[in-house]
Amino acid sequence: MKIISIGELLWDVIDGVEHIGGAPFNFSVHAARLGHEVIFLSAVGRDQRGERALAIASELGVPTRFIQSLDGLATGVVSVQLDAAGQPHFTIHRPAAYDGLNLADADFEQLSSFQPDWIYFGTLHQAQPQPRAMTAKLRAACPSASRFYDVNLRLNSYTPALVLDLMKSADVVKLNEDELRTTVQMFGSGEMTTEDFCRRYSRQFGWQAVCVTRGENGCALLIGEDYVEVEAYPVKIADAVGTGDAFAAAFVHGLENKWRPWQIGDYANRLAALVASRSGAVPPWIVEECERMTRENPAQE
Repeated sequence: MKIISIGELLWDVIDGVEHIGGAPFNFSVHAARLGHEVIFLSAVGRDQRGERALAIASELGVPTRFIQSLDGLATGVVSVQLDAAGQPHFTIHRPAAYDGLNLADADFEQLSSFQPDWIYFGTLHQAQPQPRAMTAKLRAACPSASRFYDVNLRLNSYTPALVLDLMKSADVVKLNEDELRTTVQMFGSGEMTTEDFCRRYSRQFGWQAVCVTRGENGCALLIGEDYVEVEAYPVKIADAVGTGDAFAAAFVHGLENKWRPWQIGDYANRLAALVASRSGAVPPWIVEECERMTRENPAQE
């Protein structure tokens, strides 16, 4: 499977320790570890953090060809505070280099010739006009690619109009329970169950699939007309940063392999639990676990 992911590459600062991150980057790392060919589009500053980010991206199996190094903008940084349950609260420092991503026509021609099966994008990067224009141009250059929207709402980094536009442009959507409630409030949909939300919004926007992550309660998925709720794998949480990004990679992996909904949910819950049990969004040890999980394909059960 071929994937293009576009969005932020940054450093999460957790208890004074810097961890490489950014939801689209984390997703790209996990998708690559699951055996897929990934192109990641972003930008860093010409600074020490940017140099480190490029080196680590390469080490983690993410090609740096389309990660631009920019003058005048610093590499992105997010301050992360963890609550008692290990759940993160983010302070995003902007402007950041990823906001300045600017692809040339030749870049779009190369990306089009890559013929991706999927294009992944989130909300944070799209909140700025230039990245949003780049993503729209990317979708136009790769019309046959399925579009995966990972909602990932961050404080002061979205508007109802932006979320609505991104949902309309998506084929598959992933969000968590808090984001579901926020979406319902923004659009005045009234109270509804998770299943009601999945079915109503899928009909409204023409989604092929939608998933709602539910923390310790697992996840809920609607794929076509098949709705399932899948239990989580309980673990001692080190921090929950990046767990949703790992889940998203596993979700796409299962969709592409045409697994049954419950199998996709189970597989994604397992990978998310593994990430939550260690500090940082892309702990290096997890590559072996990804390989093991792929060998133990749940579709074979």
